[in-house]
Amino acid sequence: MKTLTNGSDLLGRLFLVLLFVISGFGKIGGYAGTEAYMAAGGVPGLLLPLVIVLEIGGGILVLLGWHTRIVSLLLAGFTILALLLFHLPVTAANQVVVLAELGVAGGFLVLAAHGPGAWSLDAWLARRASGEAVAA
Repeated sequence: MKTLTNGSDLLGRLFLVLLFVISGFGKIGGYAGTEAYMAAGGVPGLLLPLVIVLEIGGGILVLLGWHTRIVSLLLAGFTILALLLFHLPVTAANQVVVLAELGVAGGFLVLAAHGPGAWSLDAWLARRASGEAVAA
């Protein structure tokens, strides 16, 4: 049962961050277009490098399970902020996008509350620290 739980935690983290990592690289490839889209939404294009770092870097950190709770809160907040800035008001055409954004933010909040699971750098570092404390 532990293998199922640990594997599900890892796979869940992977599924949550795929969107962000792929989107971050897409923003690099379509930098000018993304910058214009942000500006049209009232967000300065100067923030785009920060967005890219958060999406790619944050996604990789969550996948690895390192500082998972903090990064998950940041990504949940980022997702909700993007929803508020770029996907409102809710219409029939974007209802699915809005619900998906809420689902992703919810997934990150659950991850922030419960942690990344045993197959993560956070858990490995905690085990290592407790082992070193016992040996000392």
